[in-house]
Amino acid sequence: MLRKFRILLLLLVLATVALAAWRAESRLTSWERTVHVALYPLAADESPKTADYLKSLDSDSFAEIAQWIDQEMQRHGKRVLQPVVIRVAPAQQALPPLPAAGGSALDNLLWSLKLRWWAAKHDDIAGPSPQIRLFVLYHDPDSNTQLDHSVGLSKGQLGLIHAYASRRQQRQNAVVIAHEMLHTFGATDKYDLRSLQPIFPDGYAEPERQPRLPQRLAEIMGGRIPLAKDQAEMPASLRQAVIGPLTAREIGLTP
Repeated sequence: MLRKFRILLLLLVLATVALAAWRAESRLTSWERTVHVALYPLAADESPKTADYLKSLDSDSFAEIAQWIDQEMQRHGKRVLQPVVIRVAPAQQALPPLPAAGGSALDNLLWSLKLRWWAAKHDDIAGPSPQIRLFVLYHDPDSNTQLDHSVGLSKGQLGLIHAYASRRQQRQNAVVIAHEMLHTFGATDKYDLRSLQPIFPDGYAEPERQPRLPQRLAEIMGGRIPLAKDQAEMPASLRQAVIGPLTAREIGLTP
């Protein structure tokens, strides 16, 4: 009997979380008012280079992401005064829980609940309460040639993002942050999870281009610029990225 009660209690908790997440996502994709995004810089290593880089970050460091969102919204015929505002929290010392490598669906669900709990306890940022929270783990590029996979959750409006602590890669970091941020609005990935190649046509910025390859731009949720059948590269900045038609519908920019 006690076991059944625990299962029922867990189901009630999950149903409550799911309903709250649906309401939050619906408010975001209505685009009726400014969406406040809080970005939390975190040192993923003990490198002095990483620590120095974090000290240099402020809201202006991420202004191009908000500007890009505004430009893409206007391109899709949606006009909102200052649609997104990104504010930077003081550098955090504690690190959030990380997802288990190769975890099951249950493992991922439990991790997402742990991340929401952790986020609620580390929400030290001034100003309006943020609707989206992005935790960015910065790594010294001299010690890390490859980063772990970043995650954006539409249920909870949270992002856990891995980036390089380097001014040279700041604009490419912005591409990754924008990609994961759009996940929190409900956008889906449009690339093959194994090959990382953008999926035609929704993962292509210009699917009607002739010849089709090479493409000149990246669809933001496709993640890369397709150059050949088995070749694609990361855009150098958001200037080389667009929000495609399907992504625009998913995040409420178009009907």
